[in-house]
This record gives sequence, C-alpha cells and structure tokens, in this order.
Amino acid sequence: MLLLDYDGTLAPFRVDRFQARPWAGVQELLGRIQRQGRTRTVVITGRPAAEIAPMLGLDAPLEVWGLHGAERLYPGGRRELEQAPAATQKKLEELREFLKRDSLGGLFEDKANGVVMHWRGASRKQAAQIEQRTRALFEPLARMEGLALLEFEAGLELRAGRNKGGAVEAILAEAGGVGPVAFLGDDLSDEAAFRAVRRIGKRGLSVLVRREFRETAAEIWLRPPGELLVFLERCANAAEF
Repeated sequence: MLLLDYDGTLAPFRVDRFQARPWAGVQELLGRIQRQGRTRTVVITGRPAAEIAPMLGLDAPLEVWGLHGAERLYPGGRRELEQAPAATQKKLEELREFLKRDSLGGLFEDKANGVVMHWRGASRKQAAQIEQRTRALFEPLARMEGLALLEFEAGLELRAGRNKGGAVEAILAEAGGVGPVAFLGDDLSDEAAFRAVRRIGKRGLSVLVRREFRETAAEIWLRPPGELLVFLERCANAAEF
C-alpha cells in the first residue's frame, strides 16, 4: 500500500496551486505502479479531492482522500464527505463571509469543511502580520466543539472532520492489516499520518519528503525529486516479483 501526500511531496509548492505539477518522472512511475495492479495507491491531500486527477494526469484516477481526510473520492467517482454538526457549519459560514470581505492580507481559501489562510510568497514581515491576525481570529474558534486548528507551512486552517492520521487509520482498518504500507509526506499536517503508520510496527514505513530536514515523526528522509524517484522506482520493481 502506497499512501501519498501531493503538494510538496509529489509536486513542488507553487503560490498558484494549479501550477503545482508533479516532479518530472513521478507520473510515469505512478502509472507503472498502477498498471501492475499489485499496490493500492492512495493520495491523501489537503486539497479538494477532485483536483488531484487533473494534476497527476494518469490513465485512470487514483483513490483520493481530500481535505486532509474529511473527503473520500473513489476511483469510480463516488464521493463521501464528513458532515460537521449544524452549529459548526454555521460558525464556519460566518467566518467565510468575514474573510471574503477582509482576507487579513493573506490568501483566503474556502473549503467544504473549513477555511484556510495562506501567506506563502509574502515577505517575512507581511507573513508575520498575517499569521498574527489569523491566529487571533482562528484560535478562539478552535475551542468550539467540532473545530480544530491545523498548522502547516505558511498557513493555518480552521476545520472540521478527520485529519490525515484519521484517514490513514481508516484505510488501514479497511485493509485488515495485510501487506506493507508506506506513507510519504512533507508538511506539519502529515505528522499525524506518520504517527499512524508507525503505530502498525514493522510493516509500516513513514517517509519525510522535503529538500531540507526538519524534526519529524517520520522514520526516513528523502530529498525530492531524485531520492523520491528512486523510492518510487524501487516500489515498482518490488511489485514485479
């Protein structure tokens, strides 16, 4: 089983996320793994799930858990979305309307289960100001039942629903404990998934993919794109036997 984050892992970050195309060689290797039919390959991403298939451009879509795990999109097109309590949805809608009027100097992203503020690409001074204003707004709301604050590099998200760790746990429970499992991610939001994979013991492998090392629960570190491509090629080679 191969569980993969997208932005920062399979593709470099871009301020315009629709320009974040996979590293050269990733598409070909994932297509090879997919055609072998021996590896369940799943993307677990903070994006809405429907954005992944056009970005990867594979012959057939992969299973995608979007919105950090709150959404599930099956290869055949069926979609499931965790529903937040009515009071939580109302509070998020109020916050959406506020941020549409005043984005705090950052880039506001509206999601089905949350609101996101980005400051990637801003100067250090601007980023600090946007983060301070965002925390002042989001942190009190995160104490409300059903809402949680998710930190990632150059952004904050106030959200409802499972996180990537919960998505990994659900996938593993469904699989029934069969076969080796690897999760590849880069961001702080991937740490819950790293910990979930580590809890299954020796058949799990948690992999940090980023150019510069940081403290992490992951067991190994790969620098993209070169070491990532070597890893995927080894996965493909292993599945041929």
